[in-house]
Amino acid sequence: MAKVTLKGFIKVPGRDLEAVEDELVIHRQLTLEEPGCITFKVIHDKTDPCRFDVYEEFIDRKAFEQHQQRVASSDWGKLTRNVKRHYEVFE
Repeated sequence: MAKVTLKGFIKVPGRDLEAVEDELVIHRQLTLEEPGCITFKVIHDKTDPCRFDVYEEFIDRKAFEQHQQRVASSDWGKLTRNVKRHYEVFE
């Protein structure tokens, strides 16, 4: 199976910024502990306080889909429901 890579960015509403920054620490830790996660990076943009660049790699489609399912029901998923996501996924 082919590795799955997601890259892009998210735009966080200003009113949610502090809560997203706080929850990101937990989200990052949980994601890196997932079976099949190779890389998970979320970097706060230096020029736009509401933008976070995202780069993820998973060993295969199954690991990526399991990650997506976990996130959907997580505190992170609930908190970031108003976040605008701009992603590309490559296999």
